[in-house]
Order: sequence, then C-alpha cells, then structure tokens
Amino acid sequence: MSLLSPQLEAFIAVVKYKTVHAAADSIHLTQTAVTQRIRSLERILKTTLFIRTRRGMLLTKEGEALLRYCLASKELEGAALAKIQGAGIESEVELSISAPTSIMHSRIIPACVSIMKQYPNLLIQFDVNDNDTRHQKLRSAQTDFAIIQEQELAEEMEYKKLQPEQYVLVASSKWKGRKLSDIIKNERIIDFDQSDQITLNYLKQYNLLDSAKHSRYFVNRTDNLALLVAEGIGYTTLAKEFAQPYIANKQLITLNRALPYDITPILAWYERHEPPAYFAAIIKAIK
Repeated sequence: MSLLSPQLEAFIAVVKYKTVHAAADSIHLTQTAVTQRIRSLERILKTTLFIRTRRGMLLTKEGEALLRYCLASKELEGAALAKIQGAGIESEVELSISAPTSIMHSRIIPACVSIMKQYPNLLIQFDVNDNDTRHQKLRSAQTDFAIIQEQELAEEMEYKKLQPEQYVLVASSKWKGRKLSDIIKNERIIDFDQSDQITLNYLKQYNLLDSAKHSRYFVNRTDNLALLVAEGIGYTTLAKEFAQPYIANKQLITLNRALPYDITPILAWYERHEPPAYFAAIIKAIK
C-alpha cells in the first residue's frame, strides 16, 4: 500500500528500473500510461525529470531533488501506516461507548473484554449513561458508539438492532400481597426523568395507564432508582437482567405476573468508509 500519488509511484518505478518498459511491468501499467504520468509530473513542476541515455533514464538535478522528497515521504509513510494499521495493538487509540446501566453491564462490557485483550492498546471508555442524552453525545462526537432509540437515529448514522431487552414492572418486597390495582391507583411511578416513557408505555400496553397516578418521582441513576423502589417510595420498570439480583435478594418483587415489555436497543455510530479492525470487531461483538 502506498500513500503517494500515482504520478510519484510511476516516477519512483522509472528511477528504480531505469527504463519505462521495466517500470511499467513492475507497477502493472502500459508504457504509455507510465510516460503520461511522468509528463504530467513534469508539466506540474515545470521542469524535466529524466534524461534518456543509452544507459537508460537518468535523473536531472531537479529529478534528484524530487527523489529525495519521495524517499523521505516513503519513510514517513511507513511510520504512519504502522501506526494506523496497528491502532489498538502497536499504538494507543481511545474509543468511547455510551450506554444505559443494564445493557452496559449485561452485554457491552462482557462483549468488549475479549476485544480489549486482542487490542491491548485500545483504550475504551465505558460511559454509563441512564439519561436520554446518549444520541446527543454521539451527534456532538463525545462518544464513538451509543445505545439509543430508533427514533433518535440521524440519517447519516449507521446502526445495528440488538436483541430485545425485556422490562418488568417491579415494586418493593414490602408490598408483597398487595393487589396490583391498589399499587397502580395509590402509588407513584419512579422514572429517570420527564422524557422517560418506559413505565408509562408498559402500563399502556397492559391497559393499566388510566388507573395510574401520572405525577412521578425522578432519579437519573438505575441503582438509585432501584434503591428508592426497594424502600417502598414507588414502583417502576427495570430491565429484567438488572432487576434479577434485587429480586433474588428479596428487595424487589415483580408485578403483573412478571409480564414483559420489550424494547429493541439500537447500537449507533457514524459511518466510516473503512472502519479499523477494532471498530468492526466491537460492532460484531455487541449483540
């Protein structure tokens, strides 16, 4: 692979092989194509680069100056390509993934462990973000990947639909034995913020929304939300995988027979014409 222009590649080949014929064979072009590239260079530089002799094509003083430039460029090119192609292995590269607590814990970090071992210099920042601002971070280039909702996708974004995430309705284990209708009617919902619609959508799906109080408590961290629910302050929906340890520890109970509300998470990023190997590996690994 070379980063030099086609004209300079032809120039270097003629210098190396001394004839246009041999140079053309070496770079798989016709003699006419090589001649045209050399003449194009000479027109651009307004000089003569070669003198044709019986011993072959010899460089003029101007040609020697151009050769020194090409050799210096090739040396820099080698270092640059090594750094680019070895990104994450030979050279350090930073990358950020923004996702909510549940998916970060259950899917993203486990999926990235093997990638981080394969690319020891890939410095991943795992941005745990339970607020509905992840799409804004992606748009402002504050993160490379983000878990967002489908309606937040921009036209220029690339994306991958992940396996659905199941949410269940949960309450404090102190409320065990209470009827669902009693809880819905008399207790408040606890959500992340005003834009968080998951619990409302859950209730709507199961025809419970009309009976519910619409004034809500808010806390923008999943662990604190679970704590408030466990203390009997209100009820909410949690990702089933996240809620399971709290249920196992008898801090929380599921309501509505643990019937789920499915959400399909979207892994989004901005298009890269030729994504680095580590970038493609992350996209493949996160399910």
